[in-house]
Amino acid sequence: MQSAESLTDQQAERATAPFRPDLLSDIELLGKLLYPNQPPQHAARQAESLLLSFGGLRELQVASRRSADQRKGLDDRSANRIRLAHELVQRQLKQGLQRGVSLTSPSMTVEYLQTLLRDRSREIFTCLFLDTRHRVIASENLFQGSIDGACVYPRAVAERALRLSAAAVIVAHNHPSGISEPSLADQAITRRLKDALLLLEIRLLDHFVVGDGPPVSMASRGML
Repeated sequence: MQSAESLTDQQAERATAPFRPDLLSDIELLGKLLYPNQPPQHAARQAESLLLSFGGLRELQVASRRSADQRKGLDDRSANRIRLAHELVQRQLKQGLQRGVSLTSPSMTVEYLQTLLRDRSREIFTCLFLDTRHRVIASENLFQGSIDGACVYPRAVAERALRLSAAAVIVAHNHPSGISEPSLADQAITRRLKDALLLLEIRLLDHFVVGDGPPVSMASRGML
C-alpha cells in the first residue's frame, strides 16, 4: 500500500490526464470517494489513516455496515458513502441477473452471490429461480436467521418456485463464521430441498456456501 506522501507527484501528473479510476491506488480511490471536496493529498492522508485503522478495504466495508467508529476516524458520512458504493456494486451485479438473462457464465453467478452474501453478520438463504433455458425469473432472499443459522423450509422454496413457474433453482447461503465448507446440516437440507423440488419436476442445479474464501459449489462436490 502506497503512503499518502508518495502520491504527490503521481497526482500532479494525472491532473491533466483523462480520469481513470482503475489506475488509482486504494488510498487515492478511497480518498476521492469519501473526501471529494478536500485537496487530494489531504484526502489521501485521511484515507490512508482509515485503511491502517481497519486493516484494509474489505474490513472497512464490513465496519461501515454496523455503525460509525469515530475512534478510528469513520464518521457517519463516510460510513454511508461506503455503504452506497457497495449497494451500487450489488445492484450492478443483480442487473446482470435480471429476468430473461441466461446463466451461461457460472462466474457471474458466483460473483453476484459472493457480493450479496459475504461478510453478512446473519445467515441469509437466497434463491435464483430459472426457466427451462436457465434464464433468470427472479432472485430472492427467502430466509434470514442469526449468526448461528437460518431455518430453511423446503416446502416454502418449492411453493415459490411453482408460483414463479420455475424449471430450475440455484440456492445459496452464507456462513457468518467465514468458513465456506458445507456442514452436515447444509447437506441434509440440500437433500430435502432437492426432493421437494423433484416432486414438482423442478431441478435443483446447485447450492453454494459463501464464506471468506471462494464460494463452495455443493454440486461440484457431488453433494446433490
